[in-house]
Amino acid sequence: MVSPKQHYQEYVFQRIEDYKNSLARDELLRLGNDAALEIQDATEGQYFLTEVVMQETVDDIIKKRLRLPSFKRWREKHAKVRQAQKSPTHWGLERNSAVAAILPRLEAGDRALVVGGGAEAAAYLLAAHDVHLTCLFGDDRTCTRIEARMAAESLTGNFEAFVAMLGSWFPSLDQPVHLVVIDAGTLATLPSPRRVSLMARLQDATVPGGVHAVMPGGGGAAEAWVSFYPDWERIPVPARSTRTRGKRESSPGVLMSRPFPPAASHVSTA
Repeated sequence: MVSPKQHYQEYVFQRIEDYKNSLARDELLRLGNDAALEIQDATEGQYFLTEVVMQETVDDIIKKRLRLPSFKRWREKHAKVRQAQKSPTHWGLERNSAVAAILPRLEAGDRALVVGGGAEAAAYLLAAHDVHLTCLFGDDRTCTRIEARMAAESLTGNFEAFVAMLGSWFPSLDQPVHLVVIDAGTLATLPSPRRVSLMARLQDATVPGGVHAVMPGGGGAAEAWVSFYPDWERIPVPARSTRTRGKRESSPGVLMSRPFPPAASHVSTA
């Protein structure tokens, strides 16, 4: 589990990098000159101008310009923000959505895989619950946007994202995952051979007892893909406790659980 200190360091690092990326080349050069002058003034000219010293000084200048909070101030605010981030509605997800329904089963450090830009909100929600998160997106724009939002929300501690031709390439995972969230809209756009290949890889990457949450999106209905799980057990998604008058209810998605190998039930524990 990532510590608050690590979250803070990642937050500061990302803010500094975003600032550097926003500067033109001549502005970066002026920033370097400012850092060199600051080092010289602080040491009265008796110094070794190494790359590390320059980098640290540049970062310190940027932190002052951005008025980044101290760890203590950030932690006080972060605790309140993180509590809000753990709510599905904070990200625009219904409380009865498939992803929200599976949250009680997850523990900090569990591994999840999110596929497709339509499942963006689920990615943020899972990251807020300290799940080790890997995301696969079909285009660089989506990946860049989500990486930036993750950084802005201080959710990057256990997060990595890949741009991939879905169904043709799959990342090498260190360990199998406990949860896979799939955007049905993304599936609907894939040619059939790539769709079949992707679903097979996702299922193989899931631990026995692990869960797939297929989320509706982009005109893709989650129910349309249940046929890919002939041997999996369907987990009921709790119904809404109330109905919103005059508003059409959206589909909560589908939850499917990978079965345990038959031999597992016959293993002796003696």
